[in-house]
Amino acid sequence: MHLPPYILEAAVLGLGLLLLLAELFINGDKRVLAWTGVAGLLVVLAASYSAHPVSVTLSNSDLTSSYQSFYSLDAPALFFKRFALITTAVVLLMSVEYLGVIRKFTPGASKHGGLGEFLALPVLTCAGLMWMVSAVDFVMIFVSLELVTISFYVLVSYTRRNAASLEAGVKYLILGALSTGFLVYGITWIFGITGQTNLAAVSVALARLYPEGATVSTAPVMFAFFLITVALGFKIAAVPFQIWVPDVYQGAPTPVAAFLSVGSKAAGFIVFMRVLLAFFYAQAIAGKISGLLVTIAAATLIYGNLAALPQNNLKRLLAYSSIAHAGYLLIAVASAASMNASPSASVGVLPSEAVSFYLAAYLPMTLLSFLVMIIVANHSAGDDIADYNGLSKRSPFLAFAMLTAMASLAGLPLTAGFIGKFLVFYVALAQKQFLLCAIGVITVGCGFYYYLRVVRAMYFQSTAVGQEAAAPIPVGLVSKITIAILIAAIFVLGIYPLPALGGGLAKPTVSSTDAPVAMAHHP
Repeated sequence: MHLPPYILEAAVLGLGLLLLLAELFINGDKRVLAWTGVAGLLVVLAASYSAHPVSVTLSNSDLTSSYQSFYSLDAPALFFKRFALITTAVVLLMSVEYLGVIRKFTPGASKHGGLGEFLALPVLTCAGLMWMVSAVDFVMIFVSLELVTISFYVLVSYTRRNAASLEAGVKYLILGALSTGFLVYGITWIFGITGQTNLAAVSVALARLYPEGATVSTAPVMFAFFLITVALGFKIAAVPFQIWVPDVYQGAPTPVAAFLSVGSKAAGFIVFMRVLLAFFYAQAIAGKISGLLVTIAAATLIYGNLAALPQNNLKRLLAYSSIAHAGYLLIAVASAASMNASPSASVGVLPSEAVSFYLAAYLPMTLLSFLVMIIVANHSAGDDIADYNGLSKRSPFLAFAMLTAMASLAGLPLTAGFIGKFLVFYVALAQKQFLLCAIGVITVGCGFYYYLRVVRAMYFQSTAVGQEAAAPIPVGLVSKITIAILIAAIFVLGIYPLPALGGGLAKPTVSSTDAPVAMAHHP
């Protein structure tokens, strides 16, 4: 039985609305909403295996007459839909552990008050993320992106009595609105140049207007690409559009910071890759696109890693780490642009497949670190690295979990993070991106320093006698199971990476005439 392609988003949207309605009628323990949300998301995840990816062939005349003109269920879309479902389910479990903080900083909250909307909003955000990864039209990209962004505006500033959360919400709102303006303006320029908003139709138009050696000015299309890169660069936390990340991550509720770091980044990268594929047909600007992406990737790597070195707050350290990991992902993106500029170069692994695996590896190690952070923060003074002093004695299980997460983030062998970095450097070397590889190797060394600072605190530092933080830390059964699954995922992907290589985008075959436009996944 094959499900209609749009049923997955409809089910998640219905689940989110159901949680909002149920919250009105539950006067007791509202954590039941979290269990309901997790169960519903897992059901949708299971159902996604009945929705098989399809290769859609559209003629130019069909591009305005079918839902396929704005919605795609190719293999990358299905891969990242499952990615969003898993991420949201873990974030809901993290939110339950965060209940005490929500109650403390939410006005008028009773014992379990203030949690209902906090649990429903991630589910609605998940629906937006799922639409984003299937969007193949600029209008659909904009609408789904705004659904995700507006939900995050609310989630980031949810703890309204916390000044840091309000400050983070205001900064995210202002800069998010600014990036939206860049996106709309960029879409306007693209429509003005090509007369189209569908990515496949834009590809056809750009291939016709800007062939290799074109004599027409490339300034308009480069300006449009720059505007869209600014907007999407904000979503993926690329330099110089990353200014919001440290303060927003530190001020936002910890589950929301984890959701931003994993879910929003993944959806942003798949959209960025789809848009790049459309611009790749303007052969006259292929070299300029490659050079711009190399510059952004290098700046992101250097800034993210160097800024993380002096951080003493773990939440802020992970924020800068998120920027650094965006840099490693951009190495693969820049390699994709380079491969387009030199199509004769071939490589066994597509750059987009390296991106998909890196994001899949980034999911368990980042969510694991944030989940451990929530549990530790509930029994200590805060999120500083010093709060992890002696954690191996207070809770060996949590210390091992954080050790696994830090080792994978740093890229130690036998972890998912190592394979992710290996694939990124592999595709970069295949495309002769030697500068990015050199910068990447150096910055990996920086990463070992600041990640192992956390390990040093847990295993080689002692907590002062008599402090409350020295007490043993209990871990609930659900959290133990979740942590164990995330640890297992890190090691499984580090040994057997094949299941996470299914999200790669291939360049579709188009012509500048009225020939069919094939939106096909690379075999």
